[in-house]
Amino acid sequence: MRVEHIYRYPIKGLTAEALEEVTLKPGECLPHDRRFALAQGDAPFDPAAPSWMQKRHFGCLMANARLALLHTAFDPRSGQLLIRPPEGEPLVGDTRSEAGRAEIAAFLTHFLGEEARGVPRFVEAPGHNFTDVAAKCVSIIGLASLHALEEAAGMRLDPLRFRANVYVSGSHPWAEFDLVGQEIQLGGARLRVFKRIVRCPATEVNPETAERDAKPPKVLREAFGHADLGVYAEVIEGGRLAVGDALEPLQGDMLH
Repeated sequence: MRVEHIYRYPIKGLTAEALEEVTLKPGECLPHDRRFALAQGDAPFDPAAPSWMQKRHFGCLMANARLALLHTAFDPRSGQLLIRPPEGEPLVGDTRSEAGRAEIAAFLTHFLGEEARGVPRFVEAPGHNFTDVAAKCVSIIGLASLHALEEAAGMRLDPLRFRANVYVSGSHPWAEFDLVGQEIQLGGARLRVFKRIVRCPATEVNPETAERDAKPPKVLREAFGHADLGVYAEVIEGGRLAVGDALEPLQGDMLH
């Protein structure tokens, strides 16, 4: 299987950023992936003592489809975050200062309107990632599986609906499910695949228009008997990963 795309999502629920290459570290997500989140005002998240929480506590596409209309870009060197709304002036906020984070939170809160609960906070906790599952991991989707879903749905589905880190080509539909429990070589890194990804209503949202114009979980259940697309893997040995690299199972020969 061949790596076709690599993405990170610096702010939970917001814009994907394409990468040509990345260095993976043991037990970590992609660098800067889900590093920040907009915690709703009633969320009990404490940046001083971070713990994993369900996505409903944060701004997320499952509940806040209009977030897809925002285009964001994060510069890890300067800490600056650009947020460009569909109309009006963009914001450049400093994620490293308390005033900057407050400015970003106010901008996002105003954009969410009635969907904002209480006084949301733009949060970061060093060493913590705002992932959908409790483990720090890398998400992988086989494009053949996505194409099978598209065929069943009778429409094109933007791969970014599914917010994976790595998209791979060159295998048959659902081949990645055979890797659960196995170790894989992904570029220069070694990972262990531990779980299939159950899809939620966030995937109904078109990342270009913010419209809920498809029902991938429903189509998956009706056509394939499950609501899963892609797998989660934890990094065991770090290394460089680049577009064009191979994904190979390290036990047996399950992918053809």
